[in-house]
Amino acid sequence: MSRYARAFAEVLAPLVEAPAEELTPLIGAPPRPEMGQLAFPCFGLAKTRRTSPVAIATELVAQLAESTHNVAWIESVSAAGPYVNLHLCAAAVAAEVLPDVLAAGAAFGGSTHGGGRAVTVDYSSPNIAKSFGVHHLRSTVIGHALVGMLRAAGYRPVGINHLGDWGTQFGQLLAIWQDEGDEERLAKEGIDYLLELYVEFNRRKEEKPELQERARECFKSLEQGDAEARRLWALFRATSLREFERVYAMLGIEFDNTAGESFYEDKMPAVVEELESKGLLVESEGATVVDLEPYELGAALIRKADGSTLYLTRDLASAEWRHKTFDFARSLYVVGGAQALHFAQLKKVLELLGRDWHELVEHVPFGLMRFKDRKMSTRKGDIIRLEDVLLRAVKLARETIESGAEEKGRALPPDIDELAHRIGVGAVVFNDLKNRRQRDVVFDWNEVLSFEGETGPYLQYTAARIGSMIEKADAAPSAELHTELLVSEEELAVLLAVDGLPGCLLRALKACEPSIVADTLLDIAARFSTLYARRDADNRRDWQVLTDDPALSAARLGLASAVRTALVNGLGWLGVPVPDRM
Repeated sequence: MSRYARAFAEVLAPLVEAPAEELTPLIGAPPRPEMGQLAFPCFGLAKTRRTSPVAIATELVAQLAESTHNVAWIESVSAAGPYVNLHLCAAAVAAEVLPDVLAAGAAFGGSTHGGGRAVTVDYSSPNIAKSFGVHHLRSTVIGHALVGMLRAAGYRPVGINHLGDWGTQFGQLLAIWQDEGDEERLAKEGIDYLLELYVEFNRRKEEKPELQERARECFKSLEQGDAEARRLWALFRATSLREFERVYAMLGIEFDNTAGESFYEDKMPAVVEELESKGLLVESEGATVVDLEPYELGAALIRKADGSTLYLTRDLASAEWRHKTFDFARSLYVVGGAQALHFAQLKKVLELLGRDWHELVEHVPFGLMRFKDRKMSTRKGDIIRLEDVLLRAVKLARETIESGAEEKGRALPPDIDELAHRIGVGAVVFNDLKNRRQRDVVFDWNEVLSFEGETGPYLQYTAARIGSMIEKADAAPSAELHTELLVSEEELAVLLAVDGLPGCLLRALKACEPSIVADTLLDIAARFSTLYARRDADNRRDWQVLTDDPALSAARLGLASAVRTALVNGLGWLGVPVPDRM
C-alpha cells in the first residue's frame, strides 16, 4: 500500500473519530480503475452510528469535498454504495514519488525501522554427510531473503547455518564405517560416498534392527570423546562442507555464523543442570524429559535413556548462547512446518526456565517441496541434488540466450556465462519465493525453468529492458522531471505500485513472508508492461519512453527509472541478481 492510504486515513480520522492507524488497514483499492485508486468501506461505522453504510458514505464524501479541496494529491472523492472512493491526482503523486525514489536510489524501499537491532536467522542447516538436496532449497532461499529484507529495513541480521553435525546419524555412519569404510573412496567421491554408506546402513537395519543399537553405542563413544570417532567425524564434516560451500557460492549466500550442533556440546550440561535444579526434569521410560502435558505439548525429551542428547537439548543451549552473544530483537528459525511441536516445546521450556526473552524466539515454518512424478527419500538415496538443479537452470538459460542471439543475428554477449548464471539461478530462487511460505510447493521442471509469466527472468528482463532505454537515452533521469506530464491512469497505477514498496517490506518482515515482496515486484512490472504496451484506437503503440518531446521523454524516463530502481532493490533483498542486459 502506498503512502496515500495512510494519508487518506489521516484525512478521514477526524471525520469518523477514529485513529488513523486503525483506519489504514481498512483502505484498499476499488475493483475498477475508473472508480478511483483508494476506497474506504463504511460497514464498521454503520454498526456504531446505526445508520446505513450507504448514507454514511454519502455524508463523508460531502465532508471530504469541503475539507480537502486544497489538497494537491486529491483530485476528487465519490461514493459508490457503502464505499468512499478517492481519485488521486497523477501529476501531484508523480511530483512527490519520483524525486523520492530517484534520490534514494539503491536505498529506496528500505528504512531505519530496525534501528540497528540484531535479528538472528537460523536457516538452511543441512545435515552433514548427506547430499545438499533440492528439498533444502526452501529453508535456504527463504532464510536468505529474510536476511536481505531485514538488512534493508535497518536491522542487523545474523545469518546462522546451524549445521546438523551431531546426533544419532553419525553413530550410524560410524557403525557402517567399521565394516565398509574406505578413506581413499571418500577422498575421491566425497559426500556421494557418505550418502551411499548411509543408505547401506538403513538397508541393513531393515534386515537386522539390532544395528540401531550399535549405532547408538557409536554415537555415545563420539560424545564421550573417543579419538578415532572424533577423527572420522571431523573428516566427514570437512568433506560435506566442501560441497555445501560450492552450492552456497552458486546462490550468492554467505553466513555470519556456521556453528553447528556440535558447537553446543560443552554448553548443554549447564542447561541440563539448571533444568534439574529448578525441578523441571522427570524420568519417563528411562529418558529424561520436561513434562509439558499441562500445556498440551507432550513430553520434551532432554536426554535419552543412554545419556545422549537430543535436538531440543542442543537448541536450548544454542538459544541461550545466541541471546547472550547477539542480544537479539528477534530470533527466527526457518525450519519446516513439521517441527512446529519442537519449537513450541523450545519456547515453553525457555519460559519455564525464566527466560523473559522466550517470546522473541519465532518458528518460521514452510511447506513441503513435493514432486509431480517421484517421492524422495534420503534413506534410500533417492534425492535430487540442488547443485544439479542450479546447473541445469544455468544451462537452459545459456541455451535461451544463444538461440535468441542466433534468431536476431547478434553476437553472443562476452559475459554470457555470468548472464546465464544470474538468469538461471534467479529463476530457481524466485520460483520458490513467489509462493506463500506455508504452502507446499510442487517442483516441476517446466515451471521452475520457465522464462515467461510470473517468473524471476520476467522481472529481470523488465529491469534490464529499462536499463537499455536509459543507456539508449545516453543520460541519467533529468533533475527536472516534468512530472506534470504524467497524467494518465496507467502512469498513476505504476507510481502507486512503486510507492508501495517500502510499506510492503515492513509487512513482509512482520509476517516473515518474502512472497509479499515478490507479489509487489510482479505487480510493479505488470503495471509498467501494461503501460509500455498501451495502444491507441488504431492499435498503434501510443506510449514510449523516448519521444521527440524532451520534456515528455524526461518525465517518462524518470518513471521508467523508478520502476527499475524498485525491481533491482526488491530482487536484491530476495537474493535474485539482476543482469544489466538480457
